[in-house]
Amino acid sequence: MIDTGRLRILHQVSRHGSFSRAAAAMRLTPSAVSQQVAALERTIGTAVVIRTPRGVTLTEAGRLLVEAAETVTAELAATRQRIDRLAGGRTPLRIATFSSGGRALLPDALTRLLAAHPELELTVLEREPEHSLPRVRDGSADLALTYTLDEPQPLTPGEQRRLIWAPLADDPMVAVLPRRHPLAGRTRLDLSELAGERWVLGCLKTEEHLRRYAARVGLELDVAAATSDYFFAQALVRAGVGVSLIPRVALEDSADQAVVELGPHRLVRHIAAVTTRRAAATPPVVLLLKLLTGA
Repeated sequence: MIDTGRLRILHQVSRHGSFSRAAAAMRLTPSAVSQQVAALERTIGTAVVIRTPRGVTLTEAGRLLVEAAETVTAELAATRQRIDRLAGGRTPLRIATFSSGGRALLPDALTRLLAAHPELELTVLEREPEHSLPRVRDGSADLALTYTLDEPQPLTPGEQRRLIWAPLADDPMVAVLPRRHPLAGRTRLDLSELAGERWVLGCLKTEEHLRRYAARVGLELDVAAATSDYFFAQALVRAGVGVSLIPRVALEDSADQAVVELGPHRLVRHIAAVTTRRAAATPPVVLLLKLLTGA
């Protein structure tokens, strides 16, 4: 019999990439985490992690066990939801979303969802994709609005058996310039034409992607400001601090800034809704997915 507590520890090791970080997250010692993983390996008769000086990676057996751990956790969360409905008569629905996508896509959809399902008890959590996807996997969120920059669909074959990745929109990044900028009258420009400009970064998480994108066209970013808020970034652009790349869903309508399409190379956010196949069979989530896809 596989110990579910050891599965939970392996799941945390997978999430954090090392025994020490998993131990800190679970308030255990690294030695205790290592011993529990070793005991799990003895139980199943094969290695579940590969230990290296830089951390640990999962073996194929380890990946299968982590998928099983996520399934068990999600099933327990779904069972708890059903128990809560029996006790309180309300149907909880938990949604995780990144801020700009949630601002653009959720309000109208949730208004119509609650009109059709007044029994729902909504909880909306602001989370970036690297934090929202694990919540869907372990059942602590029923649906997530998320995005990728490198690939349209990042789910592994194992995850595709449990999760649904529903594409909603391709959200291109566009150049935002002060209205008095010499290139403000253009309809399209190549990123290389912004060489020598100072930059305002509107999302700290996407800085690495932007730097790689700039490097492809021989551009080195000179960063004047870095924020975690696209709307603050645009305010700084309007003040003349620098230029920026902003996703289309986060654009503000202002006479003091110019929006210019990029080409031929573009950086695109692929926005999607992610949920479990179990949740996708329930009427509220079916309707929410329909509303988001329509939006």
